[in-house]
Amino acid sequence: MRASRHILLVDDNRAHCSTISLALETCGGFAVSVAADAPDALAMAGSRTQHFDAIMLDLAPVSSAVTLCADLRRRGVRVPIILVTDADSEEDVVRGLDAGANDYVVKPFRLAELVARLRAQIRVFETSEDAVLVIGPYHFRPGSRSLTEPTTNRRVRLTEKEAAVLKHLYRAGSTPVPRQVLLRDVWGYASGASTHTVETHIYRLRRKIEPDERVSRILVNTDGGYRLGFDRGATIGMAAMPHHTPAMVAAE
Repeated sequence: MRASRHILLVDDNRAHCSTISLALETCGGFAVSVAADAPDALAMAGSRTQHFDAIMLDLAPVSSAVTLCADLRRRGVRVPIILVTDADSEEDVVRGLDAGANDYVVKPFRLAELVARLRAQIRVFETSEDAVLVIGPYHFRPGSRSLTEPTTNRRVRLTEKEAAVLKHLYRAGSTPVPRQVLLRDVWGYASGASTHTVETHIYRLRRKIEPDERVSRILVNTDGGYRLGFDRGATIGMAAMPHHTPAMVAAE
């Protein structure tokens, strides 16, 4: 089962917001947190204890969403930002993309297409140097080869191979990765080579990141391989909001 991706939905229309958030949870499998305006969105996006995989902005007028998008980028937010609006002029689209949006969706839209666009942007981001991936209690930055524990501000430096192993396991989700696969994909060794190198690196990595070295909760052994023991998309301190039954997704 794939871990839920955490979306920050910024929408100043409460009824519409409830409809979209529940639709994203039900049809897209996303976890959704909600901000009603720009100040809330800036505070949540800048939180040290929350992680979002993407941000969706649906504010009226579209200039408000464009301004917020630009503010988020100026504050160092790198995750994908999708603008959702009923303003469909070429000038509006260009302004939105120039402000730093990754995508621009015009209402009315097909929910399946919106979900696909979100997933596509998240996939692209997760392979970039700016990615911040959540693994158990840590925020993992592959680009800087580091793990940070937000609650304690503890920082763990990783070697190139350690970071590559974690990226491989993260992308596999709950699917176990055999040692021979890690040996081939991370080290480039031919099939049949000894997996001692993998086992040694896993041992050293566990000593760095496991809260208790005697119990493997993050890097879990499986038959012939490893997987991440924590939900790879788990979010620390995720906000909750009540929802209602969704209606058709359309322009207001």
